[in-house]
Amino acid sequence: MSSTSARWGALVVLSAVMFLDALDVSMVGVALPSIQADLGLSPSSLQWVVSGYVLGYGGLLLLGGRTADLLGRRRVFLVALAVFAAASLIGGIVDDGTLLIAARFVKGMAAAFTAPAALSIITTTFAEGPARNKALSIFTASGASGFSLGLVLSGLLTELGWRWTFLMPVPVAIIALVAALKVLPKVKEERVEGGYDLIGAVLITASMLLLVFTVVTAPEVGWLSARTIGSLVLSFALLGLFVFAELRVKHPLVRLGLLRSAPIVRANLGLVILMGSYIGFQFAAMQYFQNLLHWSALQTALAFLPAGLLVAITSTKMGDLADRFGTARLIVIGATALAGGYAFFLGIDENPSLGGLVLPGMVLLGIAFALSFPSLNIQATNGVHDDEQGLASGMLNTSGQVGGAVVLAVVTAVLTSGGEGAITIDSLKSSIMVPLILAVVGLLVSATGLNFRKAPAVEREDVKVFETV
Repeated sequence: MSSTSARWGALVVLSAVMFLDALDVSMVGVALPSIQADLGLSPSSLQWVVSGYVLGYGGLLLLGGRTADLLGRRRVFLVALAVFAAASLIGGIVDDGTLLIAARFVKGMAAAFTAPAALSIITTTFAEGPARNKALSIFTASGASGFSLGLVLSGLLTELGWRWTFLMPVPVAIIALVAALKVLPKVKEERVEGGYDLIGAVLITASMLLLVFTVVTAPEVGWLSARTIGSLVLSFALLGLFVFAELRVKHPLVRLGLLRSAPIVRANLGLVILMGSYIGFQFAAMQYFQNLLHWSALQTALAFLPAGLLVAITSTKMGDLADRFGTARLIVIGATALAGGYAFFLGIDENPSLGGLVLPGMVLLGIAFALSFPSLNIQATNGVHDDEQGLASGMLNTSGQVGGAVVLAVVTAVLTSGGEGAITIDSLKSSIMVPLILAVVGLLVSATGLNFRKAPAVEREDVKVFETV
């Protein structure tokens, strides 16, 4: 097999795993009522079927990305993928709610290592420029498609039984693992010299885990409760200690110089807003379709199909568009479409027009994801040295997951502010205003990038690299 064929073969395997990682974020949603009925879970326990995965994924992504840099990307990817497959199998066969939640947490932890390892393998395998942009557009299209189509697949699989939503990824993960052993390059990867920043790893992981845990439990225990406020203060205190430690350790887990790059900062903020707003909107829309319109799980899933299809069909072309127009312009257009899509849904009522409201709104959201998601990934990793690609990837993925957890908690609080069982058209419109406001903020942030022609992205003592925005 030629080196070119080997590279693109590896891309196919990595993209398949990215699809699975993203699929798991959204696929379990439609199956929750069936899981609750079968396992006898209380509403407070049921939410942890979703939150357990987010907690493991969002809390450990940064550590996962740096571990790939330190221990070898191929090795970390393979081990984490094997754990992902095992956790999927356990989740599909257990009859105890606590074990199911534990399996979801372990699965999220595994995804926290596979996702940044896969992205950094791509960015170190394909040279920066058209080849990398094309590869990243395919890779990120797989992730965006998995996330967008997760609800559709969940609706179909739940008709057969909720366990299939957990068991379906198992054979795919095993096939991907076998293929990865053959196609991923067995190269001697450059390691970061020096010792391991164990203190930094403990501090940032504890901070992220505590932050995600706090925001997903805040709607239940109260945003102004002593536990929520105390946990937030402790989380930010740990983050402050982490920054203090990174400025003094010889070989930091996170080189804070990365954050001097305006394009990288904008990319991370952009993914916080993109993923956070869409996950929050998705939750509100599901309440609207199922609880107020009384649509079936499959009907609800199909409502999201236009956005998923647009992402799947068009995202692979985003690399060419990025080469021609630059990532900054595509992100601005995507942010505009995102705000427009949410604005459409402010017109919801008890008898929505499918052709005049639901379909146009979903099409705009599909356009937004297709343009923004690949462009943000390209912008976040361009100009980063090879030995920090895993770190840059982990930072970006962490931004998306933490953003999703925080905004979902806010949307849930707004949606249920009138008390249990008080979800109305007015409360739904108020909850959709949260993603809309965020999308407008994202548009303003991304627009600042249009003024940059050539700016320093990441400076190192041993190498200086530049990114054209």
